[in-house]
Amino acid sequence: MKAHIFLPLYWGVGSFLFLTFWGMAESEKLLVFPQDGSHWLSMRDVIEELCKKGHEIVVLVPEVNLLLKESKFYRRKLYPVSYSQAELDKRFQTFGHNLFADKSFLSTAWAEYWNTRLVIDMFFLNCDSLLKDHETIRYLKERQFDALFTDPALPCGMILAEHLSIPSVYFFRGFPCALEHTMSRTPNPVSTIPRCYTAFSDQMTFYQRVINFLVSYLETLLFKDLYTKYLEIAADFLKKEVTLPSLYGQGSIWLLRYDFVFEYPRPIMPNMAFIGGINCKPRKRLQQVQPSSPGAPYPATGWMRPGDGRDHLAARGK
Repeated sequence: MKAHIFLPLYWGVGSFLFLTFWGMAESEKLLVFPQDGSHWLSMRDVIEELCKKGHEIVVLVPEVNLLLKESKFYRRKLYPVSYSQAELDKRFQTFGHNLFADKSFLSTAWAEYWNTRLVIDMFFLNCDSLLKDHETIRYLKERQFDALFTDPALPCGMILAEHLSIPSVYFFRGFPCALEHTMSRTPNPVSTIPRCYTAFSDQMTFYQRVINFLVSYLETLLFKDLYTKYLEIAADFLKKEVTLPSLYGQGSIWLLRYDFVFEYPRPIMPNMAFIGGINCKPRKRLQQVQPSSPGAPYPATGWMRPGDGRDHLAARGK
């Protein structure tokens, strides 16, 4: 019971400390490489707070995007891409529709793989276009940024950080293949940690553990297929051979947007911090239903005229 009482407090404290200590640092130039879509919404709130604390922020944005719009809190640096707004909108609509389509357990992993490719292939085109845009890369080097703030769901931000020789901060919610644990080499045992789409608990039968192991093996194969092509453009851009662990391993800190308790407790690396409360919006006061007429406060709906309560109870009695 006590854990449930203090859980919101832990979330709030983690978010507060993150923003406070970063804000206490000397004003810095921060380069942001976000992921479009819902991933951007929580990151945008953090960027706005950092701007209020005096940091200069530049956000890398593809010319065709969904939610990466202009703001007074940051400067956008646009780079060209090879697809249209109509194609982007169509892919995201298909992606969202497929997420909620009925699927059998056996077909779920395969269906999710192809559904994820709808979006990831487009993000790969983003990355390829950016790394080949010499004007944008020259601009980034000339600005001499102090750090990179990125969503590591895809490794393009890490390729940039390696090229610019700057530290990076990862702002991450999660990925079906347990990306944060795979890349940081933290334990993720299949005997106690259920894999995505299995709907198992941490108390699994032997049969469920066998299925969990097979799903884990399939995740590894799909992960390699989705991410390996980034190594080709990274090697061409950086002029050296790289691996995914070496790219992800340069992150100074992982800010994980979930709670330790809800994601099955396990060992984590010292540079990982849980900031689940950063997803929580401050609650808003209820608006008044009848602001212009005299009445008394009513806790559930705002305001109630004298006699309204009696009339309501009388109607229910009938």
